[in-house]
Amino acid sequence: MPSQTLSLAQTQQLQMVLAPQLRQSLEMLQVPILELRAMIQKELEQNPTIEEAPAEVSAEQTEPKEPASEKDKELEFDKEFEALSRIDDEWRDYFFQNIQNSPYTKDDAERRQFLLDSLPQMESLQEHLLEQLSMSDLSDNDKQIGELIIGNINDEAYLTTSTDDLAASANCDKHQIEDVLSAIQDFHPIGVGARDLRECLLLQLERLGKTDTLAENIVKDHLDKLAGKKFNDIAKLLQVSVEDIQHAAKIIATLDPKPGRIFSADIATYIQPEVVVQKVDGQYVVVLNDDQLPHVRISKYYRDMLSDPTTTNEVKSYIRERIRSGAFLIKSIHQRQSTIYRIASEIVKTQTDFLEHGISHLKPLTMAEIARIVGVHETTVSRAVSGKYMKTPNQIYDMKYFFTPGIRTSDGTEISNKTVRDIIATMVDNESPSAPLSDQDIMELLQKRGINIARRTIAKYRLALRIPPSHMRK
Repeated sequence: MPSQTLSLAQTQQLQMVLAPQLRQSLEMLQVPILELRAMIQKELEQNPTIEEAPAEVSAEQTEPKEPASEKDKELEFDKEFEALSRIDDEWRDYFFQNIQNSPYTKDDAERRQFLLDSLPQMESLQEHLLEQLSMSDLSDNDKQIGELIIGNINDEAYLTTSTDDLAASANCDKHQIEDVLSAIQDFHPIGVGARDLRECLLLQLERLGKTDTLAENIVKDHLDKLAGKKFNDIAKLLQVSVEDIQHAAKIIATLDPKPGRIFSADIATYIQPEVVVQKVDGQYVVVLNDDQLPHVRISKYYRDMLSDPTTTNEVKSYIRERIRSGAFLIKSIHQRQSTIYRIASEIVKTQTDFLEHGISHLKPLTMAEIARIVGVHETTVSRAVSGKYMKTPNQIYDMKYFFTPGIRTSDGTEISNKTVRDIIATMVDNESPSAPLSDQDIMELLQKRGINIARRTIAKYRLALRIPPSHMRK
């Protein structure tokens, strides 16, 4: 058997590594506008050589020159700062004038603090349960066990740990855990502390006074069949009419399968469109939503320090590095906005009929086509539209919505698969309740329209539309 030894060896290999600046540029292209604004604000806090300019300052004034090469470093910087020194200083006078005219007083600080203190703080489910536990008539020992149980209740109000494990953790009898859990299950919200969906629904029916009812029997023994809407099977097993089963199902549908979500601390997701499409003189015009982004430029104060002969070489070197970073930030912002604008313009040009007439006129479109027209890589288009939204005269759309593969019809034209889904949804909405359309029926109706797609594709589209099979739509 050969012996195993450790040794060092040198090897040469080629490897692509993204430079930090390129990585920053790609990240800016991919993030939505609200996240980009946060990134710019963070850079403003960390880089002292850049500052936020008033919105009325034009992009031409704020856009920096290309960073100088190492060969002509000093010469390029002299030219760069000579150009930057021509930036208008009116904003600075305006800034100081505003400070003098409306100083930040103590009353302003108190009003701001009052506003911050007035923001509502959402009570969590655990806090809500612990408050009820503290006001209960349980003994101190049982309250300690109750705290352990509440700590194992998730945000949906379900107990995630078995009573055996809880008893082992609390070093007590399992029956004591069951008794305390039973007390907690009487707390608000109704259904809290359940170990599964069946128990959660039964707790709610009990609180509503629906014990020993048809609804309770269905939840106890036939919940799986109810989920499949097998009303006929349940009616035969319970020897009641289908109408009674449907009535009980309506009662069960009013119950909350996740009672803890009323205490959800999830922050609402706000959508800010990247581009706005407006109809001007019969033509659709794309406008970038730049108002949400801070207007950044190189600070004149640090440019003056760089040209000041009393400034040490060490400080000048630091300022040069920070200005280069700020210049690349500004360039990346302009490049990002330009890329999104060109892509959005091509989308609008292609989907004009959709904007005029709706989803039935949505044309097939791929990112590769847009990339070829705009002159960028397909991955650049993917990054540019990821998480971005477009506001049209009709509604706000995810920019990825406009990219759909095409289905060739019998006459040689192509239609979007979203259009086919819309046709299927319309067919189902207009079908007879007593004779719902099967996937085979839908396939044959589409073939009459010249749309030839497989039955399994129709099933996939139907599932995407959350339309149950025909036997469940009776």
